Amino acid sequence: MAESMLGLKRSHRCTELNIENIGQAVTVMGWVQKSRNKGGIIFVDLRDRSGILQIIFEESDCGAEYFAKAEKLRSEFVIAVTGKVEKRQGSINENLVTGAIEVRAESLRILSESETPPFPIEENSKTKEELRLKYRFLDLRRPDIQRNMTFRSNIAILTRQFLAEEGFLEIETPTLIKSTPEGARDYLVPSRVHPGSFYALPQSPQLFKQLLMCSGYDRYFQIARCYRDEDLRADRQPEFTQIDMELSFVDVDEVLDVNEKLLYKLFKELLGMEIPLPIPRMTWQEAMDRFGSDKPDMRFGMELKDVSDVVKDCEFVVFKSALENGGSVRGLNAQGKGNMPRKKIDALVEYAKDFGAKGLAYLAIQEDNSYKSSFAKFMTEEQLHDLAEAMEGKSGDLLLFAADKNEVVWDVLGNLRLEIARQFDLQKKGEFKFLWVTEFPLLEYSEEQGRFVAKHHPFTMPMEEDWHLIDSDPGAVRAKAYDIVLNGTELGGGSVRIHQSDIQSKMFEVLGFTPERAQEQFGFLLEAFKYGVPPHAGLAYGLDRVAMLMVGSDSIRDVIAFPKVKDASCLMTEAPAPVEDKQLEELGIKIK
Repeated sequence: MAESMLGLKRSHRCTELNIENIGQAVTVMGWVQKSRNKGGIIFVDLRDRSGILQIIFEESDCGAEYFAKAEKLRSEFVIAVTGKVEKRQGSINENLVTGAIEVRAESLRILSESETPPFPIEENSKTKEELRLKYRFLDLRRPDIQRNMTFRSNIAILTRQFLAEEGFLEIETPTLIKSTPEGARDYLVPSRVHPGSFYALPQSPQLFKQLLMCSGYDRYFQIARCYRDEDLRADRQPEFTQIDMELSFVDVDEVLDVNEKLLYKLFKELLGMEIPLPIPRMTWQEAMDRFGSDKPDMRFGMELKDVSDVVKDCEFVVFKSALENGGSVRGLNAQGKGNMPRKKIDALVEYAKDFGAKGLAYLAIQEDNSYKSSFAKFMTEEQLHDLAEAMEGKSGDLLLFAADKNEVVWDVLGNLRLEIARQFDLQKKGEFKFLWVTEFPLLEYSEEQGRFVAKHHPFTMPMEEDWHLIDSDPGAVRAKAYDIVLNGTELGGGSVRIHQSDIQSKMFEVLGFTPERAQEQFGFLLEAFKYGVPPHAGLAYGLDRVAMLMVGSDSIRDVIAFPKVKDASCLMTEAPAPVEDKQLEELGIKIK
């Protein structure tokens, strides 16, 4: 039966105690990790969010009543213990922060009993994720998850401190806003007061932070909740948290500079690592050409090479047709993998097909410098030699080629590069390689919509030197946009914003907006732009992604207290769920 803690006050968390506390009377509270009854002595591992502390119960110290109570303790019971800190009688437990001490109990209260949990509360749990997420309130007790959550909290605290010191103001923006469906799908919230009308949950605070710049708040930040109704993956959730900022009277360099200092502070204070500054920069075009990705993993090489000119005269129809259709032939060199079994090569071919490849051509350079290839019969020995030389191929290397439209080739080889790196453990754990990717295309053509769409959003500033191409070749216009990339993951991105009304109007026109539609969706912003707009720029990080990479996890679910699964549902609360007809009636909604 649960007891009251009336009259008791916790003096310390478990790991706040050390050898300096020996001899002191203390009161500790927490959960029973495990209990071991050795006859006349009971050892209890007490756990709270700080860690584990060993408690010793002996009848001579605590009396018969408390000893009998200690005999009943089971895993996950919540208890309060008073006693004295002692030097550990046995050998020091090097695995515990408190391994040199223990508390000799003098009294015990059982504050809450527990049923047997559906899985052990332990680090690096092997329990299936579905079960852990169903009982997330138990999963969150795991020491490794608690460390993750503490680490995430510290990121937010340090970020707030740093940005405040840099002159930023923390300002909250609304979470019930007008739907502006450009980009991902909105989550819609029906209004009871305005039947038939809907709010949207913000995908980002983008428009409001631009309005704050118009209002004279020249440095803004927010730890902002955001929502996107999109397909999920390991580093994506329907609701997530951004470190969001906006600055006035700046250009690209100033934004990147303040963020490099922020990243330096976080990694220095939380991981004891010094990020070399300045962080390298690479244009989007260079990133795509060299790595087939706008978020390249810089921990290993294996760069793509364009060999279109080398193979333009060969008779291999796959290469020829790609070049005739305006595409390219590119390859990568898997160094030292020339002896890869055919079965594994075939598996890579199938993997490549998942990204749009019709196939994958290979050339293995044997130890005697002869060639084993899927297309050798269509090329002369000299052509094969020239191709290998262009790829910097040496004895024992495996050369892999894709031929198609540039976009397909980049996607295929960029992902193939990562897959080979995973298979051969080239992505070094504990190494952090940052990169700024800059000068993204302003626009990209959507075959589905039959028009150009914004690569980032409609408020991104074009590069001044490209603006004259907006009518004749809109796809060639570069943007003042930038992403911060870490180990092949986009941590965040931003841009310089359009602050001239004529450029903004032209941007809407290129995107297929009529003046009426632009006014309907963004009228409040356009109105603000009539009254003096400072040049401004911003950036937003995915806080969850930052935390995920810093703690060395493969999933953001490990750093979010109550995450959703892939279908955007919550296994614990069973959200989303049907609602009562009365609620729908009040909202004027009928389910078909």
